[in-house]
Amino acid sequence: MPSRELPYPLFDADNHLYETEEALTKHLPKEYAGAIQYVQVNGRTKIAIRGQISEYIPNPTFEVVARPGAMEEYYRVGNPDGKSRREIFGEPMQSIPAFREPGPRMALMDELGIGKTLMFPTLASLIEERMRDDPELIHAVIHSLNEWLHETWSFNYSDRIFTTPVITLPILDKAIEELNWCVERGARAVLIRPAPVPGYGGSRSFGLPEFDPFWARVVETGVLVALHSSDSGYSRYVNDWAGNKREFLPFQPDVFTMTSSWRPIEDSVSALVCHGALSRFPDLKVAVIENGSSWVEPLLKTLADLYKKMPHQFLEDPVVAVKRNVHVSPFWEEDLAELADLIGVDRVLFGSDYPHPEGLADPVTYVDHLGKLSEEDQAKVMGGNMARLISFS
Repeated sequence: MPSRELPYPLFDADNHLYETEEALTKHLPKEYAGAIQYVQVNGRTKIAIRGQISEYIPNPTFEVVARPGAMEEYYRVGNPDGKSRREIFGEPMQSIPAFREPGPRMALMDELGIGKTLMFPTLASLIEERMRDDPELIHAVIHSLNEWLHETWSFNYSDRIFTTPVITLPILDKAIEELNWCVERGARAVLIRPAPVPGYGGSRSFGLPEFDPFWARVVETGVLVALHSSDSGYSRYVNDWAGNKREFLPFQPDVFTMTSSWRPIEDSVSALVCHGALSRFPDLKVAVIENGSSWVEPLLKTLADLYKKMPHQFLEDPVVAVKRNVHVSPFWEEDLAELADLIGVDRVLFGSDYPHPEGLADPVTYVDHLGKLSEEDQAKVMGGNMARLISFS
């Protein structure tokens, strides 16, 4: 049971499901058969992308997972004993139906005191970077995943679980087609990777006018765009410094990599601002999920300074654009009241990351870190803002 009942409805901006082995392949066209395989390596199941084994997610079957909130102490007090990730995670657990199916998950939400939630896939975050040189394959795999998500979870389950299909952008017409397909099936929010968009001629910013037809359709449909942490491909920049070709491994972090952990989201928001997308589409709704908020103040200071020196390169004040369009779900251990002062309380979202080990075992305890806010503002953060964003009434 939750630690308490709150006097207002809770809408969690960050919950996760665990995919089954068929999620990426069940609906994949025959011409792409073999692009994704599950293989045995020393008695353990691994995922192979085009014949290359990935360690990005150590157990891609999710049959055994870390317990929800296993890292709370790590984020609360640090790691003075220098424990390994395995030691920090502690004893794992068998995956339960609530991690795999919407009916049991809704029952678990009742136990946790969560009224509604955005539901993000987990395995999806490895797809695009490992196929970046093959845009056609990216679109095919993403659509295959979205078909599985809709078939298994739906995009709107009982007006309580809003599963986020993935939209990939390399081929503009296909991106718009995928968006339309998802919206026609009830999607209220879509997931877009915070990263440069790969393509046949190299990568580019999704804030450029090239993508305006896509953003125009997003605004027309009213869907929320969620920029959730992912493999944004920044390991290649880190590897230039480290002198290796190491795959990005979120469960095997090193201090050098972690110094730039939030660079992808900072660059992504910067691209939307500096390349004009937020100004050309002032009604575009963007939610930054599971990227914390430590990047927000430095970015706003930088944008304010640039606007002072080069206003002619912006369509409007970039700080105004960010505060109008962008909503942020901060980590519970950050100064949530400070963020509310910085961007406005209407732009702050509660996200528990349940049931991931980095999140909260008892999502309701997020409110304990909102003590500096009035109850009215707490209600906005804990649910009111998200309800408004997906136009739920």
